Amino acid sequence: MSQCCGFDIVHRYKHQLQVLATPWFNAPGCSKGNYSSAIVVPTDSSYDDVTEMAGKVAVVNGPESHSGMNALFSLVSPHSRNSKFFAEIKISGSHSESLALLAEGKADVASVDCITYELLGRYRPAAIKGTRQLGLTYSAPAPPYVTAGKFDMETIKRMQNALIDAFEEQNLIDSLQTLLLKKIEISSAATYQRIRNDFKHNLRAV
Repeated sequence: MSQCCGFDIVHRYKHQLQVLATPWFNAPGCSKGNYSSAIVVPTDSSYDDVTEMAGKVAVVNGPESHSGMNALFSLVSPHSRNSKFFAEIKISGSHSESLALLAEGKADVASVDCITYELLGRYRPAAIKGTRQLGLTYSAPAPPYVTAGKFDMETIKRMQNALIDAFEEQNLIDSLQTLLLKKIEISSAATYQRIRNDFKHNLRAV
């Protein structure tokens, strides 16, 4: 069992993974089983709206990330001119590294999932130092718990029941709260089809 980006469920790993459940997070930008990404810029940035940042440098954690790339591009692509919005796209490898590039003045804007942004603010405040949040992207189903596609439905059901038991275990309440986890909802790949329908993987922004 693992957790992955919701975009992977409808794109790169749609034939390799099965969805077990969708976690509900208790963080700004989360609602029920949905989450958003924080649009983040350097503290001294003069911009207050990402759609006005044409020609600037964006940094994404990876080219297959919904929270770090797809959600951001969905905001700016309608404002593209000459089939391009950002002058350059840098790939950092992680949300925390994207924030570091912003703080160092090596990029102008990034999209960081609101769960990671809140966790870093609470437990690694130095990681968000030198940055500020402009706003949030559109919401999408939160990153799912998944397992390998080879397992049968009996095994899937046992895993789902184990997840439910873990979220109801009184001895784990403090740990769940530390991880911003509120509850869990049994779901399937169909839940994540909304990412394909609502968020266009639009490379015009590159």
